[in-house]
Amino acid sequence: MSSTCPLRLGILAVGLTLSILPAVPRGFAQNPIPDSPEPKKDNQINVNWLYGSYVPKEVPLEFLNSDRRFKLYIRQTYTTYGIYIKTTLFAIHDQIHNTYPEWGDGFPGFAKRFGTRQAEFIIQNSVIALGDGLLGWEPRYDRCRCEGFWPRTRHAIIRNFVTYDRTEKSWRPQLFPYLGAFVGNVTTTAWEPGNPEWQVKGVQGMITQIPIGIGINFIGEFAPEITRVIRHKK
Repeated sequence: MSSTCPLRLGILAVGLTLSILPAVPRGFAQNPIPDSPEPKKDNQINVNWLYGSYVPKEVPLEFLNSDRRFKLYIRQTYTTYGIYIKTTLFAIHDQIHNTYPEWGDGFPGFAKRFGTRQAEFIIQNSVIALGDGLLGWEPRYDRCRCEGFWPRTRHAIIRNFVTYDRTEKSWRPQLFPYLGAFVGNVTTTAWEPGNPEWQVKGVQGMITQIPIGIGINFIGEFAPEITRVIRHKK
């Protein structure tokens, strides 16, 4: 057999194989790669920059597993810019009122006040996430499934003092926002000048949580209506 015979047999085999393959329409790949689906928004872990985590009225309230709880904690505490706006506003208030005069009224003093407030809020959020997670309690605000200004206002006020257990139906005392405020304020006394009494600071943080919590819930409850009014005026 000549040396060209295997070559001819190979060419013939390739030709026969190609002749029996199904034709592929022009412009189409034989194995097209499907488009990657867009990530679906998880409406169970919404975080608004102003009023924090919430569940819309039309979304059923679902129990959060550990993965969702961790994502919610990261969003609320670190990745949503709202907490930095909140810290800045509180730090400006402290700067205007010259809280802890030993820190001065220049930028170094503002930086200390900002850092103190940021640490306070991080600690509070961490206590809330840990406590509610261990007990399986609800860390989010759920918009009222009711109608009318007063029923919704009542819901916003009540939810500052009670939350749901893992059934998302039974009430439990809203402990951890207040415990978090207490721990956050107590911790910052470690570096605040003047040796402030930690018991007093802790109780002050808990008392402050009452109007702030109700106000945040109220804004979160009526946020859709507030947004519509603002857009209409524009």
